[in-house]
Amino acid sequence: MCILKEKMEALLDSAKDASLLFVRLILAYGFYEPMMSKWADIDSVAQWFGESLGLPFPLLNAYMAASTEALGVVLLVLGLGVRMISLPLMIVMVVAITTVHLNNGFAAGENGFEIPLYYMLMLFVLATHGGGKYGLDRFFSAKNCQTQCEKSAA
Repeated sequence: MCILKEKMEALLDSAKDASLLFVRLILAYGFYEPMMSKWADIDSVAQWFGESLGLPFPLLNAYMAASTEALGVVLLVLGLGVRMISLPLMIVMVVAITTVHLNNGFAAGENGFEIPLYYMLMLFVLATHGGGKYGLDRFFSAKNCQTQCEKSAA
């Protein structure tokens, strides 16, 4: 039984980087349409932020949300700065949950906080594990930097 368990764990461990890639791509896809909608009519978004949601500095917040989502889409797809972009995207999700979705309950079909919560949990995984080896971050990892330093010193 232990051999079977070890083989199963080895198989699943080998898929870790693929799973992180899939999480990155799903999140990028999920942020893409809302980001494009914001940029298509940023003034209406700012008006909604101010009048309906009561957010301070609505135009600034609209630009910050749209910019964070746009940068997030690009960086998640490239696998670059994954840990760093995950944190501001998590903040966007917290704001979305508390200002828009929380009063609608949990269910996604009722515009509840289910989907933003899932996004936030996936972003937490990326913040804690990184984007995996299928991205540009691997070229800037501490291990890779150390290897490069050793090669240039030799």
